[in-house]
Amino acid sequence: MQDKHGHRISYLRVSITDRCNERCGYCMPAELQEWLPREEVLSYEEILRVIDIATKLGVTKVRVTGGEPLTRRDVVPFLNKLSALKGLRDVGISTNGTLLSKAHPGFRNIADALVCAGIKTVNVSLDTLDRSLYAATTGRDYFDRVIAGIDAARQAGFERIKINAVLMRGRSEEQLLPLVEFAHENDLLLRFIELMPVSIGDVLNESSFLPVAEAKRHIEQELGNLDPRQDFRTNGPASYFKVPGRDQLVGFIGAMTNPRFCESCNKLRLTCDGKLRPCLGSHLEFDLMKELRAGASDAQVVEFIESVVERKPMEHDFRKNYQPGRKMIAIGG
Repeated sequence: MQDKHGHRISYLRVSITDRCNERCGYCMPAELQEWLPREEVLSYEEILRVIDIATKLGVTKVRVTGGEPLTRRDVVPFLNKLSALKGLRDVGISTNGTLLSKAHPGFRNIADALVCAGIKTVNVSLDTLDRSLYAATTGRDYFDRVIAGIDAARQAGFERIKINAVLMRGRSEEQLLPLVEFAHENDLLLRFIELMPVSIGDVLNESSFLPVAEAKRHIEQELGNLDPRQDFRTNGPASYFKVPGRDQLVGFIGAMTNPRFCESCNKLRLTCDGKLRPCLGSHLEFDLMKELRAGASDAQVVEFIESVVERKPMEHDFRKNYQPGRKMIAIGG
């Protein structure tokens, strides 16, 4: 699939739940979160059908997200079926890491079960290595669980483990180097991500927003100039740099400050309540669940997906007075 701006769509991010066992402010603001009723969430069968159809349109990568995807019941059997779909080359999952070391029937833990289910890559959210700051950021004292989860993931044998750290002024500056060292010691691919005004608009205030360029300068003051590695790409928009004297790359995702951020966008998003979104930073979303439950044929679903791709904007609206609508936890990370 290709949109009218030349974006080739090959990547589908799929949220399977809006529920989470943490309360990160930039994803789920402090006000009460009311979970969707089960009947308003796509069934696994509906999700698998949509992805199967999407593969025939050129989608080769799927990342399963939430909420926290590992909180949904029977997620491992679902992932087994997902990874078996013809046409998919890469199935990954994004998680806060707190459940990866949890015991799972027939396996040492959930991390092992995920690898056996065909999950190739795992992204773990970890903004800080400071226990008290972690609790303040996430609303939960689960730091030890995350570290145990990362250890379990390393032992399980994923092809790649990424650490995603959201940049927040006043919190992140002292955490940059410890995170770089932690990633180096544990063979993890670290990416620093700029705050985006998906859930709340005031994240762009000077008191909150820390641009990737400033974070990069902080790191370079201690480790030397980072060398751009334009030959290294994952499926997302990160720009990677080599740390001098090490076999280590660090990524930076400048959603707000990189004017070329959207040029290579290749993704669509499917929310857990069945909305197909052509862009995270746009209010555009289209109700695919309604079509599915009205008895749409595969051909009609194809037509629906192609019509959404046709509406994909050239770039996100975050820099154009974007006003938060749905919370990040409802859209899918």
